[in-house]
Amino acid sequence: MTRFFLTMVLALWALAGFAQAPEMSALARLDPSRSVVQARQDGLVLELGLSQPVPYRAYLLDAPPRLVMDFRELDFGAIAPADLRGADLLGDLRWGRFRPGWTRLVAELPGPMALSEAVEDTAGDAQIRVRLDPVPASQFPARSGAPESALWDLPQPAVTDPPHRRQDGATPLRVILDPGHGGIDPGAEADGHSEAVLVLTFARDLKEAMTRAGMEVLLTREEDVFVPLETRITVARAAGADLFLSLHADALAEGEATGATVYLLDAAAQDEASQKLAERHDRADLLAGVDLEGHDDAVAGVLMDLARAETQPRSLRLAQVLAGAIKSEGLKMHRHPVQGADFSVLKSPDIPSILLELGFMSSEADRARLLSAEWRGRMAAALVAGIQRWAQADAAEARLLRQ
Repeated sequence: MTRFFLTMVLALWALAGFAQAPEMSALARLDPSRSVVQARQDGLVLELGLSQPVPYRAYLLDAPPRLVMDFRELDFGAIAPADLRGADLLGDLRWGRFRPGWTRLVAELPGPMALSEAVEDTAGDAQIRVRLDPVPASQFPARSGAPESALWDLPQPAVTDPPHRRQDGATPLRVILDPGHGGIDPGAEADGHSEAVLVLTFARDLKEAMTRAGMEVLLTREEDVFVPLETRITVARAAGADLFLSLHADALAEGEATGATVYLLDAAAQDEASQKLAERHDRADLLAGVDLEGHDDAVAGVLMDLARAETQPRSLRLAQVLAGAIKSEGLKMHRHPVQGADFSVLKSPDIPSILLELGFMSSEADRARLLSAEWRGRMAAALVAGIQRWAQADAAEARLLRQ
């Protein structure tokens, strides 16, 4: 266990950013030939062969029970999680880039289990060995060793800037584009393409078009990495965003779904398709190991409801304007172009927020459109035109309210 605690110290040292922290001079790689999941008595043993030792941490989370492991500069290579020997002994198994310099493995467990061993052998060929033994549900050590937040216990800066005022046209419109999914969460997949990659490609095109139109644009992710849902909203608030636009291209196997759809927050949405999409979008954080169990207290909830009383009508007008702009461009839209859903990324109380399903990966026609540079250009132009029209009317209203 000594080597495990040593690697933990190195990991926390690196996270704290001390100048003396040892730098990784090379990227470690997973060796599939020395990696396996095995059943031992009533428990499971996960062995990972590495090309060199790396700092790591291992912990458990509940609902569902899952093992989470974070590694410093470990490349899993081309091997898919399902191809790991013995992967069928686990539930959903995922791995991939989590944040710059770090990768994450998440494995759903067959039931409540305790982490009875976690050791890294650095003598000879580097090997990490984790043993999990079944325990009664009442003894499941959820969150034991887990970070307190998605930012891994780093101290958070005090908020000293004044609140961002509603845009009135005096400064360029500041837009946060949020390409959905990423990293260990590829989103919907079809015909060799992933939602995470396609929406990131479109987000880059849209950012360029918006920048040419005079807007200030930031992306919640610039590459194929995982970003927790709560962090996406935090990025928008920290940037003083005037508008938050989340981009997706999901899949719905249940019935026909094709064309673009604009969503705004509606916690009471009863549409079955919307509920399934909300479950799919929000489940990504569970699979990535991020714990979203926090709830607003009564006072905070009331204050946020008051803020939404102003923000929600602005989001509704934006949704309607964007749907009109997309139709005017002659682009395919869903038969119900504007809908409500309880998506987590739309819950910022003070920033007009919209989620745009560009199309559905489950539709062959939609996939072809998403892969077309000509279609992406037309969609980007429609969105820019719609946002400009909305921003002008929204700014005029803000100036009237201040008089």
